[in-house]
Parts: sequence; C-alpha cells; structure tokens
Amino acid sequence: MGRSRPFHRFTPAERRLWQAYPTGAWVDLRESRDVDAGSGGSWGRSRIVRAEVITALLLSRRDDGSAWVPGVRLAGARIVGDLNLSDATVEAKIHLLDCHIAGTVSLNDAKTRGVRLRHCDIYRFRASRATVDGLLDLDRSAVHAGVRLDNARITGQLRLSGLRLGTPGAAPYRGGQPGSSPPESSRWNGPEGSEEPRVWESVALWAGGLAVEGGAFLRDLRATGGLRLIGARFASGLYLEGAAVAADATPAVHADHLQAAAAELGAGFTSDGTVRLRGARIGGVLSFHGAVVRAPGRALHLSHLQADELILLPKSVEGEVNLGYSRFGVLFDRPESYPAGVRLNGLTYESLRGPATLADRLTWLRRDPGGYRPQPYEQLAAYYRRIGHESDARRVLLARQRARRRTLRFPGRLWGRLLDGLVGYGYRPWLAGVWAVLLLAAGTAVFARWQPHQIGLDESRHFSAFVYTLDLLVPVSLFEQRGAWEPVGWTQWLAYGLIAAGWILATALIAGGTRVLRGSHAP
Repeated sequence: MGRSRPFHRFTPAERRLWQAYPTGAWVDLRESRDVDAGSGGSWGRSRIVRAEVITALLLSRRDDGSAWVPGVRLAGARIVGDLNLSDATVEAKIHLLDCHIAGTVSLNDAKTRGVRLRHCDIYRFRASRATVDGLLDLDRSAVHAGVRLDNARITGQLRLSGLRLGTPGAAPYRGGQPGSSPPESSRWNGPEGSEEPRVWESVALWAGGLAVEGGAFLRDLRATGGLRLIGARFASGLYLEGAAVAADATPAVHADHLQAAAAELGAGFTSDGTVRLRGARIGGVLSFHGAVVRAPGRALHLSHLQADELILLPKSVEGEVNLGYSRFGVLFDRPESYPAGVRLNGLTYESLRGPATLADRLTWLRRDPGGYRPQPYEQLAAYYRRIGHESDARRVLLARQRARRRTLRFPGRLWGRLLDGLVGYGYRPWLAGVWAVLLLAAGTAVFARWQPHQIGLDESRHFSAFVYTLDLLVPVSLFEQRGAWEPVGWTQWLAYGLIAAGWILATALIAGGTRVLRGSHAP
C-alpha cells in the first residue's frame, strides 16, 4: 500500500495502528477487559491516538494489489481532536471499542462501509446525509452532545441499544484544552431560520428523514433529551423496548409521518414527555404494551395514524391520549388506558380487542375532552353490527342521542327527555307498549269504579271500561265510545289526559321510528 507518513512523530499507540491498518488487525490498548471509557480523559500518552491519524488512514488508497482488507480496529484508545470524515468516501471499515473520543465524530455527507463505535465515550456524533453501506453500531456507548442522523441512509441495521445520550445544550466541549470553546466546524447549529436554537439544543437524537433498511434497535437506550424522527423510514421496524427518554422543552419522541414495518415502544419503555406519531404509517403492530408515558397535557399524540394493529396496554399513562382521525385494523386496549381522557373523533377501526365491556366502551366515548361528536358513536355501533351484536349497536346509538341532548337548548332537551322516557328515541319501542298498558290499566280501573254517563239515552249501550279507555288512548276513535259516554267529575281530567297521552305516544313512536330509519345507514 502506498501510504506516505505525513506525521513526523507518532505516539506508541499511533505507530501500532499505522502498522496494523493494511490488514485490518486489532490494536488493543486496554489494560484490562473491564474498561470505563468515560474516564478516558485521564489515560496516559501510551493510549493516545490523534483523530487526524485515523482520518489519514481511512482516506488513504490501496495501490499494491494486497489481498488484505484494510480497516481501523482499535480498542481502549484515548482519541483526541475531532474525527472528521465529512464528504469523504471511506472504503475501509471502522471499528472502535472501549475508546474515549474527546471531540466530534463527523460523517456528514460521507459514504462509508460499516461503522461500529461500541462501548465508547464520545462527545458528539454527526452523520447527516451520510450513506452507510452496512451496519451503524453505537451499542452501549455514551454520546454526551447528541447524535445527528438526519437524512442519512443505512443499508444494514442501526444499533443504538444501551446508548446513553445527552443534548447539545447540556454537554460542555471536551475536544481542546479545559474551558475552551468548540471550533466552528464542530458546533451543532440548526439550519438558519428553521428551528429555534433551544429546540436544537434539547434534542438528543436528530434523525428526521433517516432511512434504515435493516432493523433499528434502540433497546435500553437512555436519553436526556428528545428523539426527533420526523419522516424517518424503518423498513424492518423500530424497536425501543426498555428505552427511557426524558425531555422538557420538546416531545420525548417526535415522529410525525414516520414509516415502519413495526414499532415497539413497550416492555419497559418510559417516556417523560409526549410521544408524538401524528400521521405515521405502521405496516404491522404499533405496541405500547407495558410502557410508562408521562406528560403534562397530552401524553400520546397518535392522530391521523395508520397501523394494522395498535396495542395500547401501557403499564401507566399520565396525560391525554389523542387517537383522532386514525385508522387501525385492530385496536387492543383496556379501559384504564385513558386515565385523563381520549380524543376519538374521526377514529376508525375494523376490530376491538381487550377486556372492555359495552359499558366500558360507552364510558370511553364520553371521555373525549372535545365533548360530544356523533362519529365515535356511529363507528362503535357499526362495529357491533358487523359482529352481529345488534342490541349493543342500538344501545350505543341510544347513548349517542342522550349525549347529543346535553348540547341542545332547553326546549330540545325537554323534548329529548320525553322521547327518551317514552320510546328510548325509537331504539326501545317496547317502552311505548309499557306506558300504554299502564295507562290502559289505570283508566279501566277508574272508569269501572266511576262509570261515565251515557249521552244518547234513547240508545241502549253496554259500557266497557276497558274498551272506553282504549278508545281514549287511540288518537282516532275506533270503537265510537268517546261520543257515547261522558265522564263525570274529576274523571273528565283523566279522560283528557288519556287522549293527550295517546297523541304523545303516537308522536313519539313516529319520531323515534324516523330517527332509527334515518340513522341506521349512518354508521
């Protein structure tokens, strides 16, 4: 390999790395297998490797026809300075293990093969718009000033399991002398005018537009700051089981319009801040099984989302849940999943799973902070009809009318209560029969005791209290009893009341029946 030596002096560690590079052999500087890379700032000269030496190796070209595959494989080193490979095409693999990197690792706009920085202590990692042909691995590392992967493309897996993440606003620069400021090239600045500085400073993982063809594994990640995944695409799924994210000035997880084959945010996932997936598209399961989500105001913002199945079985939720205008094949939840209310307007689903009873579902509908909306009731009724539970569907639609009544003015509420009490808004027509039987029995008993006077004395008629009462209740006289007999005394008012009750019952039946026929096709 034709490689010039641009450095007049090497540290012992640099000399070993330079000699090992052509074959990609490991250079292990660890004094024991139990290494804490966070204390690497105190390691001596024998373990120091300048970042510019690594850069020079990675950007060199092979020209000797060697069959060996070059690479940087370094363990237990104290790397000083910024490892800047921005805009470069790196053909060798990079594998750093248990290393302390005081500056910034920058792969912005670079094209590289696999990059593995495992169990390392790093100031900042940047790979905006980079193309990584293979694995990007930061497992069990610590990155104090955040990771940036916006618009990067990774053909293999993204491994950030066990990663400890800080934010740019909370991590002092460590690449130079104590108390020095970072060079302009290593500062994390947002696009001019695009974001408030404090938003950039509070984001631990900035990965908007990231595309990962393999699985993205962020299990057991610990982040003090938000995860920004807007528009990211995970062809083989996103896995955050056991991760803990705490954010104050930004959502804990901000993943609007995310696309993933599956998304696992359960099994110990903890969020201190809003989890926002507005407009996301999940080809398989989106799971919050066993998650803990806490946020003042809205805890889960899942509106306009599409997923084959949403498993909403968290260990606990503190805050509002928004499912508005989302579409799910299956919604698997339980009543206690929504302790602070749930927004449901526009939500559609094919199936419901979980222990919730019909009464639980009706309570679910009433817990929308936005107040009464007809669509959630109609959607639930349509689901019960689809599975053959027509009686449950009718109970849901009756509950819809009662909820709507509370939004009306006094005359409308009064008429609604009358319809509800007489015929259950048409969904309980048998109530009209019950009222009719009670009125018929009462009238028969009274008129049998206080018999009306016959009007036409020249005619011989036989009085029947039952038929007379029935003729009063029917809006149009069928038995010609009204005109033949005249009630006496206070029974006149009973007769007038029976006539009025008959008209009210008939009107209620007609109005309720009209509501049922008009509403049966709405869901």
